[in-house]
Amino acid sequence: MNLRQIETFAAVMRCGTASRAAETLGVTQPAVSRTLAELERSVGFALFARIRNRLVPTPEARLLYQDVEAAFQGIDTIRASAARIRDQGSGELRVASLSALGGSLVPRAIAAFRKAHPAVRVTLLVLSSREVRDLVASGQFDVGLAADEIDVTGVTHQAFLTRDALCAVPVGHPLADRAVVTSADLHGMPFVAYVPEDRSRQRLDSLLAAENVVPEIVVETIYASTLHALVAQGVGVGLISAAAAEGLDGSRVVLRPFAPAVPIRSLLILPSDRPKSEIVRDFIDALMAAR
Repeated sequence: MNLRQIETFAAVMRCGTASRAAETLGVTQPAVSRTLAELERSVGFALFARIRNRLVPTPEARLLYQDVEAAFQGIDTIRASAARIRDQGSGELRVASLSALGGSLVPRAIAAFRKAHPAVRVTLLVLSSREVRDLVASGQFDVGLAADEIDVTGVTHQAFLTRDALCAVPVGHPLADRAVVTSADLHGMPFVAYVPEDRSRQRLDSLLAAENVVPEIVVETIYASTLHALVAQGVGVGLISAAAAEGLDGSRVVLRPFAPAVPIRSLLILPSDRPKSEIVRDFIDALMAAR
């Protein structure tokens, strides 16, 4: 028994005659008759009674046809699924992002992506860069955005975004009137810093040490949104990327250029053990456009 024989049998059952089935299949009527004879030998029982040049299905044929129809419905389901995956993707996209981009750039990319893929369900988690890396490396998430201090073992990575840090100061703070805040301005100043393992914090520490500038670090945090909220409360000043500040309430925070420049870099990371799906490729395009 093979698929050609099953398709011929189903065509005869649907069409009622061998000649119509032959037209449907694009073959000759003798070919249909030979294929039916082969199938009957294969299954071991008669499928049709030949009555007055007509093929009349036997009770056994009707029973068999029920299962054939069920099988063809399954094939139709598979075809529909394949078409849906081709046109809309796998139906789910899992994204993890560091805080600095998770409240602004990534939502903007998701909005653009959803216009092209309205049926794809997106999961977005905003986490520490280390947690983002672990979720992507384990294959639990499809795409990650993380700071450049992460261990890139086990992930495919590329540079995503580099922006010079801005100085965030509370409204009414003396530094709010400066056109540019300099490193010297931070000496003795209450300062909200990222944790020591943060790469941009390390760059700032090196710069300040070279200039003998010692700010008063009052709070350390891993999240840009937390740093911004602390500055808004007047706890101190801090450095933040423009991308991170974009999605936050700026009514109580003033952003000023900072010199010398302290770059804040992020990476786009993917699982290293599997190829990118079409929806992942499309989402990466949306991320690149959102930059």
